[in-house]
Amino acid sequence: MTNKSFTTEAEELGKLRDEIDSIDQQIQHLINQRAGCAQKVAEVKEHFSSPGESVVFYRPEREAQVLRRVMERNEGPLPAEGVARLFREIMSQCLALEKPMNIAYLGPEGTFTQQAALKHFGHAVQCQSQGSIEDVFREVEADGANYGVVPVENSTEGVITHTLDSFVGSNLHICGEVALRIHHHFLLKKEESAEKPTKVYSHAQSLAQCRQWLDANWPDIERIAVSSNAEAARRAQEEEGAAAIASEAAAELYNLRIATANIEDMPDNTTRFLIIGKQTTDISGDDKTSLLIASKNKPGALYHLLAPFHEEGVSLTRIETRPSKSGTWNYMFFIDLEGHQNEEKVAKAMALVQQQCTDFKCLGSYPKAVL
Repeated sequence: MTNKSFTTEAEELGKLRDEIDSIDQQIQHLINQRAGCAQKVAEVKEHFSSPGESVVFYRPEREAQVLRRVMERNEGPLPAEGVARLFREIMSQCLALEKPMNIAYLGPEGTFTQQAALKHFGHAVQCQSQGSIEDVFREVEADGANYGVVPVENSTEGVITHTLDSFVGSNLHICGEVALRIHHHFLLKKEESAEKPTKVYSHAQSLAQCRQWLDANWPDIERIAVSSNAEAARRAQEEEGAAAIASEAAAELYNLRIATANIEDMPDNTTRFLIIGKQTTDISGDDKTSLLIASKNKPGALYHLLAPFHEEGVSLTRIETRPSKSGTWNYMFFIDLEGHQNEEKVAKAMALVQQQCTDFKCLGSYPKAVL
């Protein structure tokens, strides 16, 4: 039974489109109004800054709070995360009016680290590709970039030791984190070829994350590890008989086709990335703290280091062990815990731990990943 209030399809669609156009106009007006407020924020910060003082425009804790509120008040039909992503881009454009930011990331262009940088900061930043994790740290330390983005752990393959080791001699802080679902694709040239690929390029971790799929579908193909998945895509484009395992972004960048999508062995394959910079971050209300602790090799050393956290009710989310450069059989512990270093129970536990270790370094307190 049809609704008698309807006239014709064209007339009804016309009414709805006029309504959409009116709403779009209101949205655009409000976005520009928000941008005007952002410019005023910049003016206030500059006015009240001391002579020679570096003005901080980007506040990770503030952005995390805004995005959390966006998700909490969302009423649909759009999903909360989708709406938060829209606000992420609005905030990115507004921040660029205050001060455009340069972000160093582990390159080359088309890597998952670049995707993580854009997911965290939005598309209004300038991304600077770096050849290694150490180069990302150096670029931020030398003020060549405002912040850096580096991978720290993968849910399938574990911790990235180069990132942990880079913190040992660095004064940079962790300012944030971002989690990125990793989808690997089997890429070939767009032009059809009768010849099957004889070799596949990818990063060593990506090859490991797709081992079962390769064993089942391409058991005889030569697997060649390269510096990045973007480099793998570049080689697949240039060389005959070559395939690549890389991201959709790399496929678009190097004009390759996705022969088979989502070939990762673990469907929930996720990589965690850290945002590094020179500033410290205030309490956001849902934070993590990362520590670097060194202890001598003696019975019960780890127990005594961890006991204060238990006593103060501080939850530890990760512990990684690395050899210390200070002596044979001495070790460093990288610890992630829930809470901010300025919260009372966290501060008390950290003070007790410092009494038990030979070296203690707080790498930073920062908001948990929102998106």
